[in-house]
Amino acid sequence: MALTFHWFLPTYGDSRHVVGGGHGLPAAAAGGQRPATLGYLTQVARAAEELGFTGALTPTGAWCEDAWLTTAMLARETERLKFLVAFRPGLVAPTLAAQMATTFQRHSGGRLLLNVVTGGESHEQRAYGDFLDKDARYARTGEFLEIVRALWQGGTVDFTGDHLRVEQARLGRLPDPVPEIYFGGSSPAAGDVAARHSDVYLTWGEPPAQVAEKIAWIRRLAGRAGRTVRFGIRLHVITRDTADQAWAEARRLLDGFAPETVQAVQAGLARSESEGQRRMLALHGGGRDGLEVAPNLWAGIGLVRGGAGTALVGSHAEVAERITEYHRLGIDEFILSGHPHVEETYWFGEGVLPLLADAGLWTHPAHPEPQPTTAPVPFAALTR
Repeated sequence: MALTFHWFLPTYGDSRHVVGGGHGLPAAAAGGQRPATLGYLTQVARAAEELGFTGALTPTGAWCEDAWLTTAMLARETERLKFLVAFRPGLVAPTLAAQMATTFQRHSGGRLLLNVVTGGESHEQRAYGDFLDKDARYARTGEFLEIVRALWQGGTVDFTGDHLRVEQARLGRLPDPVPEIYFGGSSPAAGDVAARHSDVYLTWGEPPAQVAEKIAWIRRLAGRAGRTVRFGIRLHVITRDTADQAWAEARRLLDGFAPETVQAVQAGLARSESEGQRRMLALHGGGRDGLEVAPNLWAGIGLVRGGAGTALVGSHAEVAERITEYHRLGIDEFILSGHPHVEETYWFGEGVLPLLADAGLWTHPAHPEPQPTTAPVPFAALTR
């Protein structure tokens, strides 16, 4: 299967330094020198579209702008780019969510993808009026997706679960196409929901051996449910013409992490209920040494940011090699980001994507025929 690449919309602000936010952190932890205006986010989205990214992920939480509203506005500013909208099923009724997705598909020309986020932090969920514990939230997510998928099939739905109930629910219009469901989570409860309901299971950027274990785990669970699931990974990226240049940029970012900021962020993240966040923290242990946790995989981002905390760092050829390594494990979709997001889009899009195209692993969505490139040749060894 050919590789699919998505970029990221920094709806919390952007900067030439790492902008925080995410699991376990207060809303005030986000923000940057480049506010998340529609003008700036349009720059990011148009760059991603031009360079060949299929879609763009928008986060969800108190620390960023609302993903549904922001992407609905950006759909008018783009032509092809899809929007991977992160949302929390406990905060919107399933019938309304199914209707919202249908409306989005109609007015965007079918450019909606959905990233279902159960919510790993009880304190943040309570701020939105959700007082279920973590396991109950996953159980509710399963009920939510069961209702939504039944509605999208066109039937009249009656459903009574432990957490959700609908009677005579029906949509006046069906989504075309039905949005694909992206879902992540590292706990046993998350694995069950992913196996039964997701189209694409997402993992954060753990070392390849750990990612291989996750893929095997979800494949086994999905097989028991009579389903197959695709796999994606969420990573930051720092790619340059040479490895020295890329690692110099990583060191520049690291030098900008004030010790007191790292200490405060790590204290907040240590309270997280997310198993995935715990696995991210274990990669660096809160320290600045030994941050290259696998070849070209740098855990420094996780010192000051919740959620995805690792970056692929290296020359364009090295980053392409690491992507190919994950692909061989079973990863077909890559959700990438970098600070600042406009500039890093071009570094990756002009440096790495041509190498993957030359190797026959990727084609530009708007240009399915191979395009001429001046990219260097060393990456050809990956096809052996």
